[in-house]
Amino acid sequence: MGDTSLKAVQTDAAPKAIGPYSQAVVANGFVFCSGQIALDPATGQLVEGDVRAQTVRVMENLRAVLVAAGVGFDRVARTTIFLKDLNDFVVVNEVYGSYFTTGHVPARATVEVSRLPRDVRVEIDMVAVLP
Repeated sequence: MGDTSLKAVQTDAAPKAIGPYSQAVVANGFVFCSGQIALDPATGQLVEGDVRAQTVRVMENLRAVLVAAGVGFDRVARTTIFLKDLNDFVVVNEVYGSYFTTGHVPARATVEVSRLPRDVRVEIDMVAVLP
């Protein structure tokens, strides 16, 4: 049986958790990234702008957490995108897709939800596989 230990991932390059959770947890060869919203890690404040700007910040936050765990977007196996308005899908999809440049794209679900933390327009979580 493999390593069953759990290791929390923490980086100052991504926003601090705003509740009782870790930015990510490494377990059994996987990196489970908590959902990220458009918080600036330097200030803890929401980024200004539309859903495109929010999605860029979310993806940059996720990149920072992945890097802290020792992986990149090329190791992401699964994502979930939560949208406040499914009409934002095309824009979010365009930004999201620009981060997967190696030809690998993960499995994904996208859902519309009634409300997200801090009333943001988008939240994304990820699961990656360690090398």
